[in-house]
Amino acid sequence: MTTDTSAAPSEPTPGLTLFGSIRPYERSWLSRDVIAGVTLAALAIPEVMGYTKIAGMPVITGLYTILIPILAFVVFGSSRHLVVGGDSATAAIMFAGIASLGIAGLQPNTPQWVALAGLSALLAAGFLLLARLARLGFLANFISRTVLIGFLTGVGIQVAMGQLAGMLGVPAPKVSPAHASGTVVKFWDTLKEIGKTSGATLAVSLAVLATLIVFERWLRAIPGGLVAVVGAIAVSWIFDLSSHGVSTLGQVPSGLPHVGFPKGVTWTEAVQLIAVSVSLFLVILAQSAATSRAYAVKYRERFVENDDLVGLSAANIAAGFSGTFVVNGSPTKTEMVDEAKSRTQVAQLTTAAVIAIVLLFLTKPLQYLPNAVLAAVVFLIGLKLIDIANMKDVWRLRKDEFWVAAVTAAVVVVVGVEQGIILAILLSIILHVRRHYEPHDRVLTFTADGGTETSLPTPGTRSEPGLIVYRFGVGLFYANAGRLADEAAGLVDVPEPPRWFVLDAEAMDDIDYTGGKTLAELADQLADRHIVFAIAAASDTLRRELDRFGVTAKIGNDHYYSSVDDARAAFQRA
Repeated sequence: MTTDTSAAPSEPTPGLTLFGSIRPYERSWLSRDVIAGVTLAALAIPEVMGYTKIAGMPVITGLYTILIPILAFVVFGSSRHLVVGGDSATAAIMFAGIASLGIAGLQPNTPQWVALAGLSALLAAGFLLLARLARLGFLANFISRTVLIGFLTGVGIQVAMGQLAGMLGVPAPKVSPAHASGTVVKFWDTLKEIGKTSGATLAVSLAVLATLIVFERWLRAIPGGLVAVVGAIAVSWIFDLSSHGVSTLGQVPSGLPHVGFPKGVTWTEAVQLIAVSVSLFLVILAQSAATSRAYAVKYRERFVENDDLVGLSAANIAAGFSGTFVVNGSPTKTEMVDEAKSRTQVAQLTTAAVIAIVLLFLTKPLQYLPNAVLAAVVFLIGLKLIDIANMKDVWRLRKDEFWVAAVTAAVVVVVGVEQGIILAILLSIILHVRRHYEPHDRVLTFTADGGTETSLPTPGTRSEPGLIVYRFGVGLFYANAGRLADEAAGLVDVPEPPRWFVLDAEAMDDIDYTGGKTLAELADQLADRHIVFAIAAASDTLRRELDRFGVTAKIGNDHYYSSVDDARAAFQRA
């Protein structure tokens, strides 16, 4: 993704601004935006129709995700580039959550399932709005890129494995509350039916995969997904594939979606959906923020995570009231319009107009579309989510983080998507705490030419005779305060203790109650040993905290120094 600095629009004003994703607008952008919008519609139609298989929804609801919800984000969102719509990760989470409710007789593609899908979108919208009111956009940063790679890789594996039955034309495993998210169990059930493979269905699947691969590699200017869908409809109609054992969509309703609250849902079901809606909220928050941030950086535009939450909430409210499923900021769709040189959400307005035309006048041919086509499209989408390149990169750079990503992916596949996202969040927090628990703490030593070197803070290490300069690499808080205390004690509990102990606080950006009390206790312990405790390079903010915790009263104002060199000079004068 290269940076385009030409005609960069001015920064939007922070806060809720209607059509902030469009204004200001230059007339010269219109033709590119319209072309980008038509291109997006052509590419996204087969994609969102495929996502309905993941979500267990009627195929027409896929088109609904890029109609009213996309308009809602245009009005209320702030990102000039983010495209919202159906998404594989959130569709998989929603499916697993609804399937695990244990409601008797509940099956995908039924009115009850659609109603529960709409309710989950409304609940996710509520959490997004609450997050905006509480300014919780920063929560997006609590899902690290590492675990997000692992999570999406697991979703990709799960999605791809789930399409095998449709591609082979064998009976799909029934949804069972006992193992609703057991991808491995379902995959095994499908393999047991492989002897019943429909040759005609398999041929359709392979033809679609070949078409998608050829167009993506060598004919990128032409939407391969659209070619595959239109071609399959034509072949199915001409040769009557349904009479050869190839299942098709059948009659598809035309017209715009009915707008209204999901029918037939109860308060009990709403409460049961809270957990999955929280998972949806977190994935929407993390994935949408990451995508918006990437394009804001590319075009040097202002991006405020909290502002986009309003647009995402409005989009999901629109989804819930228009009979479709949860929508998310889509990296793939956003890249589609960006490649077409779109500058604002006018492209998305164009997409919505194209989708409305399709819904009003072009749904009748969809009845001939083989189900295997959508299975093949989704299968390839799943494979693309398996991020081997980034997994290799993580392995090369941080093997510990690779195992975190791998475990997250494995949990998504073996246990379930909902459990995978919960694990992803917990592992992200654990990684953060672990890094701060094991900071790069060192003892500084001084070389003859005036430079410095660092050594591990093991007992007996010193900066020079009588002096220890101890650098603590992060903020001091409850999880690592004991580490500082233990290492400091080890450095001074030696046969020839130092006369001065200098804490290099340059990297200490914060200190909590436990950390403050630990430093105050350390000051007392060093004073009992007649060791001078000095602090170097503390920021003004940290200095105020040390004053509040009583550390300054114990060591004296005269034992703060602006740099390590100043502290060393004072030691040498003493």
